[in-house]
Amino acid sequence: MKLFRSFLALGLCLSGFSIQASPIELQKQFVDLMVEKHQFERSEIESTLAKANKNETILQSIAKPWEAKPWHQYYPIFLTEKRLTKGLAFWKTHQQTLARAEQESGVPAEIIVAIIGVETFYGTYQGKYSVLDALVTLGFHYPPRAKFFRSELAELFLLAKEENFDVTELKGSYAGAMGWGQFISSSYRHYAVDFDGDGVRDLLNNPQDAIGSVANYFKKHGWKANNDIAFKAQVSGTQYPALLSKSLKYSHQWSQLEDAGVSIAAPNLSKDTSVKLFEFEQPNNQEYWVGLPNFYVITRYNHSPLYAMAVFQFSQQLKQEFNAATTAKVAY
Repeated sequence: MKLFRSFLALGLCLSGFSIQASPIELQKQFVDLMVEKHQFERSEIESTLAKANKNETILQSIAKPWEAKPWHQYYPIFLTEKRLTKGLAFWKTHQQTLARAEQESGVPAEIIVAIIGVETFYGTYQGKYSVLDALVTLGFHYPPRAKFFRSELAELFLLAKEENFDVTELKGSYAGAMGWGQFISSSYRHYAVDFDGDGVRDLLNNPQDAIGSVANYFKKHGWKANNDIAFKAQVSGTQYPALLSKSLKYSHQWSQLEDAGVSIAAPNLSKDTSVKLFEFEQPNNQEYWVGLPNFYVITRYNHSPLYAMAVFQFSQQLKQEFNAATTAKVAY
């Protein structure tokens, strides 16, 4: 066992970061990485990191995410009349941009509007934390996901160089997400687009770029145009619980759920469609939904079925109200 641990420690060291390294040692290793792999000046990285501060509030926030709440406490945060009203106004203001984004990506306008509404209340709440502080705090002081956040810190420096950002001035969420759509640094680099053609990928101040970038993110993650997202389900018997799992990966076909006592109001769903059964906690019972591949794509934006369901249900509210308003306007 002792020999095994020695080999394990050696492997971790060779991978770039020691699991037992102190924050100071991790920071030194990070600086070396940025110099050797990305050709940054050592003094530039060191001086920037020296301006960052460990933030205890960030550590407290990530330990108690909203997605840890039961469904019946989670969805009222997002499915509100105030957000719906704001969303409809946003859709009306950016109707042409949303229509173009939908045409080019296949992602429905209501999904894009819902994402931006859930993330930042249409640009109103983009985050109060220093993005640099957030990524330094989580990358060097939060062992459960430190490797991921150090990677995002590296992406932040690369993003700043590409977009001419001052990393010390960027504000975002406690996890380092930025802008109208709350893109983390790697997502900003890989999925942001200049949707209005002004030569800048501006997700911090430009809602048109945000709309195009959210659509592009979904398209790149496999969104299928004109396909359903999820269906509310009824369950019976004793077999269906075996199909529930915490994994977000789809490992069942619709025929398997149907055979296990799951039914939905979609009689034409193909037997070989990849699906997943979800269970959502209500005050006095459990609510069941069958997620289709497009529902999985929503979880690529935030790895939580609660988040995906809130976005989906909000999008349906938006679509219903927007279509009703449009029909009433035509009739008038």
